[in-house]
Amino acid sequence: MMPSHRATALFVAALVCTTSLSSSGLRAQTTVTSERPASFTLDNGLQVVVIPDHRTPVVTQMTWYKTGSADETPGKSGLAHFLEHLMFKGTAKHPAGEFSQTVRRVGGSENAFTWVDYTGYYQRVPREQLGSMMEFEADRMIGLILKDENVLPERDVVLEEYNMRVANDPDARLTEQIMAALYLNHPYGRPVIGWHQEIEKLDREDALAFYKRFYAPNNAILVIAGDVDIKDIRPLVEKNFSLIPAQHAIPEKRIRPQEPMPAAPRTVTLSDPRVEQSGLRRYYLVPSAATAAAGDSPALDVLAQLMGGGANSYLYRALVIDKGLAISAGADYQRTALDPSQFSISVASKQGVEFAPIEEAIDKVIADLAQNTARAEDLERVKTQLIAEAVYAQDDQATLAGWYGGALTTGLSIDDIRSWPDRIRAVTAEQVRDAAAKWLDKKRSVTGYLIKDTAPKHKEKRS
Repeated sequence: MMPSHRATALFVAALVCTTSLSSSGLRAQTTVTSERPASFTLDNGLQVVVIPDHRTPVVTQMTWYKTGSADETPGKSGLAHFLEHLMFKGTAKHPAGEFSQTVRRVGGSENAFTWVDYTGYYQRVPREQLGSMMEFEADRMIGLILKDENVLPERDVVLEEYNMRVANDPDARLTEQIMAALYLNHPYGRPVIGWHQEIEKLDREDALAFYKRFYAPNNAILVIAGDVDIKDIRPLVEKNFSLIPAQHAIPEKRIRPQEPMPAAPRTVTLSDPRVEQSGLRRYYLVPSAATAAAGDSPALDVLAQLMGGGANSYLYRALVIDKGLAISAGADYQRTALDPSQFSISVASKQGVEFAPIEEAIDKVIADLAQNTARAEDLERVKTQLIAEAVYAQDDQATLAGWYGGALTTGLSIDDIRSWPDRIRAVTAEQVRDAAAKWLDKKRSVTGYLIKDTAPKHKEKRS
């Protein structure tokens, strides 16, 4: 049985903590306290990161490839995700199903994920099984065998996944349309799962060409988290991966078409009879952690938490509590990306409420933040929540491995990851105000409206 696949940044999404912590507790525990990961690089370019966690005799292995949907050839959208599925089809040494069956037999778990900048594969197993997992993963880095009889049925699986996750989900369709409108030139505007008419044309040759182009040790990061010791890991990695040749045609830096300066706000309206909850979303084009000037990315983190991080956030107070226009309101900043990313606002409106007063309330919250510094107690509260997120992430080795893998594949360093709580702590009210004024400019935005289509269906006349 194939493992379930998720075309999402499975582990990199923030674990937003809503626990209330005192300011004294914040000062007592504000930095990443886990042991610093060890890192080394093989001669063939494979980067290895080892995160010790000796609390349980379990290990998580993640193999991250620095390629995702934004690296696809135009006209072949969905290819990165399609290949992710096909990576379970076996090699000459290990036929289809053997890898997954072995994981299950030893009591482990596995999955895979594709996103705009990376594709990853992971296994979580008892520590004594790491060598076996590493051998399997190294084998399929170079030895994948694809035949039409297993490629074409898997394409049908992906098409069905598209129908289930996008075509039959109005909310997902709205997100798809917003992203396409937000990115006029950059490939982030393509859906990770692909456009339906392009997915159905993907074939064995497309998948193999993408595999040979991007799947190589010098385009991968191996993250090992768990009950391991660096002195034992290096010989194991060298044994399994050192003989795999580098792919020298892969450029050291990914160069993609970039966005022009935003000149006007855009809107998208999606009307669908299946809509159960009308809503509004607004996405802004903003810098990612990898592209931001010093201080901008942490300020956007804090701004998103102030605006939409829970029941005490400014948007929730304005829209849900004070004005009674919505049943929920939130904001999010996607910091982990190789190129410019998104700051998003999401609102589920109350039955019968028009979008105009909702937008007016959103604009007022933004204008207030852009003109005035946030209250000191609010700033302290949200910084406490964000820093607690980093502390609590250490309780789960897979989440911690995901933080490192996602950041390292999008241009950040181990030091960037470990110093993030300190950079959050250093954010000032003035930086938050300036971030709101600079980046939450409506000219940088796409606003999407999700409404229920109530138009009567015309019945075909019969003669």
